[in-house]
Amino acid sequence: LLLGTLRAPALGDPGPLEDVVIDRYYIPKICLREAQMGDFVRYHYNGTFKDGKKFDSSYNRGATVAGVVGVGRLITGMDRGLQGMCVNERRHLIVPPHLGYGSIGVAGLIPPDATLYFDVVMLDIWNKNDKLQVTTLSKPERCNRTVENSDFVRYHYNGTLLDGTPFDSSYSKGSTYDTYVGTGWLIKGMDQGLLGMCAGEKRSIIIPPFLAYGEKGYGTVIPPQASLVFSVLLVDFHNPKDGVFLEHLEVPEPCKRRAVTGDFVRYHYNGTLMDGTLFDSSYSRNQTYNTYIGKGYIIPGMDQGLQGVCVGEQRRVVIPPHLAYGENGAGDKIPGSAVLIFDVHVVDFHNPADPVEIDTVFRPEGCNVTTRHRDFVRYHYNCSLLDGTRLFSSHDYEKPQEVTLGTNKVIEGLNSGLLDMCVGERRVLIVPPHLGHGESGGRG
Repeated sequence: LLLGTLRAPALGDPGPLEDVVIDRYYIPKICLREAQMGDFVRYHYNGTFKDGKKFDSSYNRGATVAGVVGVGRLITGMDRGLQGMCVNERRHLIVPPHLGYGSIGVAGLIPPDATLYFDVVMLDIWNKNDKLQVTTLSKPERCNRTVENSDFVRYHYNGTLLDGTPFDSSYSKGSTYDTYVGTGWLIKGMDQGLLGMCAGEKRSIIIPPFLAYGEKGYGTVIPPQASLVFSVLLVDFHNPKDGVFLEHLEVPEPCKRRAVTGDFVRYHYNGTLMDGTLFDSSYSRNQTYNTYIGKGYIIPGMDQGLQGVCVGEQRRVVIPPHLAYGENGAGDKIPGSAVLIFDVHVVDFHNPADPVEIDTVFRPEGCNVTTRHRDFVRYHYNCSLLDGTRLFSSHDYEKPQEVTLGTNKVIEGLNSGLLDMCVGERRVLIVPPHLGHGESGGRG
């Protein structure tokens, strides 16, 4: 390039020294840094003579100029004129002959003793000693874990050059950028800039060229020696080695029994992505989700996450994608490689092999006669679900309930629970569904 490759010729005594004239006709409101000697800069310019005739232009070549300021690689007038510039600043420079190409000029292009006029806009400034600049813009209050090397991340970003020119955006594609961190799949600056992030965190990451695309640039959108600015929102991350993470939000006391493989569980849930987006809820359907656990009827992470629950427990189950819907996701609400978070409230569970559970609250002394098959009995009762929801009560009627045992007039579990009782005895009966109203339930 003309200004990037020609050195100022050796001159004799030029007479009285005249300096370059600098007109800073546009100065940006925010100037994070000024160009200094030894800095790499990238800029556009138009070069003209006093009469306005153009002799050179980076715009006409369709490429910015990149070089080092103050080390003699540019004509002296340009070296001086670029120092102290901010990114996006515009200057008009008047370079006298002895600070340009002097009495020699450039054959066929610049006559001897020519005064040169430049309109310059600064696009980029960096130094080989620069480091990654990471600024946290916002961060969630809760952050149980941050990104580490080998994690798989899903994030949105806007990418611009240092002067604000956009070159890429995940938002315009309508999907997150999904990749591993620290395994060489990203440019070095992004690999470093994502470390330590929380899900939901927003960062600004400024990457110098030697940690980005360096001297080659990338395609037509990122010029050579360009600094990159990324505005990043971390949506989701996990590690392929992750298991299910459990958070016990509320565990009732006492807990007589905990669910195990083969149990049939009824529970309510809200299902969200890591960024809080709701993808499903049993509450919205006003119906519990009912299934066996440990038998592969539900995603592996939930099969594991429901093990050991108590009736009435509230539990958060965080499931990595390889234990959920994997790389393909599910439908249009669960993206590929998404971590799922279920807030679960366990309403009820039983095992198909469960008998009626009988807890004798009171049994009178001196009881010699107990109920048997075919006996006629009169009794009072209160009936509720396992979570305490009241269903029926004989006290709502004028008379106690009456039945002959063994005549299929009451559910099997209640019939067996009324056997071997004394007059005046009180019991709590827990009847599993298969000895109650089964899968169909009972009418009110």
